[in-house]
Amino acid sequence: MASSQIKVPATYMRGGTSKGVFFNLEDLPTEAQIPGQARDNLLLRVIGSPDPYSKQIDGMGGATSSTSKTVIVSRSTRSDHDVDYLFGQVAIDKPFVDWSGNCGNLSAAVGPFAIHAGLIDQQRIPHTGTVEVRVWQANIAKSIVVHVPIVDGCVQETGLFELDGVTFPAAEIQVDFMSPGSSEGSMFPTGNEVDTLEVPSVGTFNATLINAGIPTIFIEADALDYQGTELQEAINNDQVALDRFESIRAYGALKMGLIDSLEQASSRQHTPKIAFVSKPKSYVSSSGKQIDKQQVDLLVRALSMGKLHHAMMGTAAVAIAVAACIPGTLVNIACGGGERESVTFGHPSGTLKVGAKALKLADAWSAEKASMSRSARILMEGFVRVPSDIFE
Repeated sequence: MASSQIKVPATYMRGGTSKGVFFNLEDLPTEAQIPGQARDNLLLRVIGSPDPYSKQIDGMGGATSSTSKTVIVSRSTRSDHDVDYLFGQVAIDKPFVDWSGNCGNLSAAVGPFAIHAGLIDQQRIPHTGTVEVRVWQANIAKSIVVHVPIVDGCVQETGLFELDGVTFPAAEIQVDFMSPGSSEGSMFPTGNEVDTLEVPSVGTFNATLINAGIPTIFIEADALDYQGTELQEAINNDQVALDRFESIRAYGALKMGLIDSLEQASSRQHTPKIAFVSKPKSYVSSSGKQIDKQQVDLLVRALSMGKLHHAMMGTAAVAIAVAACIPGTLVNIACGGGERESVTFGHPSGTLKVGAKALKLADAWSAEKASMSRSARILMEGFVRVPSDIFE
């Protein structure tokens, strides 16, 4: 007899240049309300992983790192926050969910989802104005403030704000990542703004290893014989290049103390990120838009889950903002050096402006916050269905 299916309340949302399946913790099956294999099994099946075809045809995933995502939101256990937010990056072709980091893009959708799900007290919501949704990011133990626009007592989703990497305009949502540096140890795990990273059989690179927003490895584009203007097909169609990036990422993770052995890197795909930077150059974006070098302070290309990202991960944008504001990092050098509180960078889909405020106290750098504008929208709401034997 064929196995029956269970249905779970869910909301499919876009946040920034990502999209994922959102759940209210209380709506999950009892087995999945606590961390563990049962929860992972549910999310894997919802998204359609593992899929040896790398298409996620039998699930909600879109077969890219930007669309293979899940979010669990609940009322916060902390009096100074509204909701707790847990992010799960679902591997496409492997049976695991990576809980090691945050998704900065989907962070923008957590505020609107919390309001739609009734997790924000009604008296906090004005007839017209903005609600500051105070989010506890449980993966990395950090605070995020999502400024959600309200019109006629409802979340405003449509608008004129344009975000490169997203086809249609929507309402602007400001997202503030509070104290985005490392919760444990230094923002620079090695204590240096620039390190020498030796990668056997690949090369030796100057690298900025920073933990702000998400642990990130920055290297120079020309050290890899790139211009910094590359689009996805230039990298993602080159398996030799992808393997080289993964080797650099693994050795960088080891140097940052994120893993104890190189073998662990394969099961920690979400973090750290790896990105390469260059000084401003003119290029044509993936949508055909001309980006003039005068529009940007630097160029950045970043990889996520082993592939060049089509735009920029939100958490990596935080790392870019913070690193750009700290003299001496490779990011800061690429954008001309000196002190700054914002930076506009070029990515494959266009440009993005991000802000940050960094301070140096007792010979150690810290960041007060990083801010960027995103947008978010509900795409579908109702139920996802999964075979009932997933918990067996």
